[in-house]
Amino acid sequence: MAEFLNVGKIVNTHGIRGELRIMPLTDFPEVRFAKNAELFFFTPDNHPIMVNVESARLHKNMYIVRLKEYGDINEVEKFKGGMAKVLKENLAELDEGEYYFHQIVGCAVITEEGETLGTISEILTPGANDVWVVKTPAGKEVLIPVIDHVVLDVDIEQQQVKIHLMEGLL
Repeated sequence: MAEFLNVGKIVNTHGIRGELRIMPLTDFPEVRFAKNAELFFFTPDNHPIMVNVESARLHKNMYIVRLKEYGDINEVEKFKGGMAKVLKENLAELDEGEYYFHQIVGCAVITEEGETLGTISEILTPGANDVWVVKTPAGKEVLIPVIDHVVLDVDIEQQQVKIHLMEGLL
């Protein structure tokens, strides 16, 4: 069976011409929502439908996506609340030291002293650099900036990230 990865949450419709507001959940939204990109929309009842992007634009941290197959608000209403996904096999190879979000989320975070800080639960993309949200065993969330001085090593095979815990991060 095909394996899919989430690239966006279908939040709502936009206008009357069948456009959708999609909150990106991917490392490369400009690629995932590019013209002619192939996506699979999973409706809230988990039924996949293959669609092709006609156009997309960024608007208030959401992508407004128009599909080739649909041109009316009534036709896309069924996608509200669903997920936009891509086939895992269609992912491009990344350069050494680059990782997809799905490879990072779930990794254990360990300080350079060997202390376990927690597990990466989410990745934020506020601007200059990504920020990892680390959930501690006590349930607290710690924000870790993804910068060279802080992130020392990423081991995808071991599902482990080693960081330098700068003063003020906890």
